[in-house]
Amino acid sequence: MDRQVQECGPVAKGLTAQMSSKASFLRMYGALAVLAGLACMTGCSGFFPPLSSGSGSGSGTTTGNFVYVASSFTSTSSGTSSVYSITGFAIGSAALTAISGATESLLFAPQTLAVTPTNSYLYVAGSGVIYGYAINATTGALTQVLTATSGQALANANMVSMVVSPDGKWLLGLDVNQSAVVIDEFGIDTSTGLLTLEAGATQALTSGATIVASNLAISPKGDYLAASLGTGGLVDFTFATGTGLVTPAGQLTALTSSSADQAAVFDSTSSTLYVAVSGTNAGVYPYTIGSGGALTQVSGAPFSLGTGDTIPGPASILIDKTGKYLYVGNRTAGSISGFSIATGGVLTALSGSPYVAGTTVTALGYDSTGDYLLSTASGGSPDLEMFSFDATTAGKLDTSTTASTGDPTEPAGAVAIALTH
Repeated sequence: MDRQVQECGPVAKGLTAQMSSKASFLRMYGALAVLAGLACMTGCSGFFPPLSSGSGSGSGTTTGNFVYVASSFTSTSSGTSSVYSITGFAIGSAALTAISGATESLLFAPQTLAVTPTNSYLYVAGSGVIYGYAINATTGALTQVLTATSGQALANANMVSMVVSPDGKWLLGLDVNQSAVVIDEFGIDTSTGLLTLEAGATQALTSGATIVASNLAISPKGDYLAASLGTGGLVDFTFATGTGLVTPAGQLTALTSSSADQAAVFDSTSSTLYVAVSGTNAGVYPYTIGSGGALTQVSGAPFSLGTGDTIPGPASILIDKTGKYLYVGNRTAGSISGFSIATGGVLTALSGSPYVAGTTVTALGYDSTGDYLLSTASGGSPDLEMFSFDATTAGKLDTSTTASTGDPTEPAGAVAIALTH
């Protein structure tokens, strides 16, 4: 089923420039308001503690193979209480080993994680703040990056998904804003991990659809961004890594009022964008990328997720390190659908797909060697699962090992994943 592709014309781009400037001002004003408000609150004395334990700094390019999981859940084993955390694991041959010094308690519900390309820093965002951690290159242990003025929070932004540019200079996030598509942007000080607010971008939807921000993707070359907006469809942007300029390129309207764009991924050459769609006409929709980010749907879409009568509910998508296979995490079905990628972006379901995964699959990632694919599941069974690639059937996933990211007696609410590169 084809859908309408709309370019961001001169009027829309003019509005973008005006709204982006206003958004930057509002975010700066909002940051001051949040800090002032928190200073007046009781019961949160540790949220922005004074600088006392050192700012932390990345210790060079990481030699280890590490995965970090953000969890957000309500514990019932010892009374009802909310538990927010980051947990780190070292990845070995068919093994996940908890890292000493890489379990961090958080004072907010995390939404998204990102690791810099040199593996020097890990960022976590949620509830209007961004925290940063320096990664020990040998052990994977985390040391929090602190500011001299506000303590733990490096910046204020209400992100649902974030990425780091391939050159490591920019941290970009999709804001939860529902009135316009807002890309929050920060410059990264590569020697300290500290963040500086940049212009970002703001784009109104010409369709007038409701925005349900879900995912931000960046191309491996760093030249494009794609914001998945649920029933609001998708907006793609061109990105200039030299200057940090984010420019709206085009919009995809949702297929139907009951369809939602949940996640997207670019191929390594920035020639094809793959979009995971839930609801009516669910499946994967590839688009060729033309001049200026123009999107053209590939013939044969949608490519079925293969869950039969079970609603798939896709929520995450990735292309493996070889660039030959694409995988989709089906949140509702608790499975992972796999495809081989042919010329022109055409997909073919892999043997045995979809593969059984945890309850409520939330995120996917692959390790630095490319030998393993990892998934998180907020409903547990398990929290974190590592798959190897079958030795005889190309692309097929085999469970290698699993791990708990919290109380082993109940789901830990794993919501996001980030791996060293």
